[in-house]
Amino acid sequence: MDERFNFGEVIEGLKQGKRFERHGWNGKGMYLRLVNPHNDHMFSVNDNHAEADGTPQPFIAMKTADGALVPWLASQTDMLAEDWRLVR
Repeated sequence: MDERFNFGEVIEGLKQGKRFERHGWNGKGMYLRLVNPHNDHMFSVNDNHAEADGTPQPFIAMKTADGALVPWLASQTDMLAEDWRLVR
């Protein structure tokens, strides 16, 4: 049986670069990861626009079943769940 995590443990794991999914998510390959625009190879920060556009901050993103990476917000159910799994 896979080890299960609560949301607090997920947040700490995301900060360490780990990826997590919920048991029962319908889409194959869906997971959460932390995106830090300052050091993430998938994103680049153009310092010339930082003042005009605001300073990019880290955020939690979801890799969707169709391969997109989108910003994600936790629901009450997600925050109280204890069925989170580490993606290996």
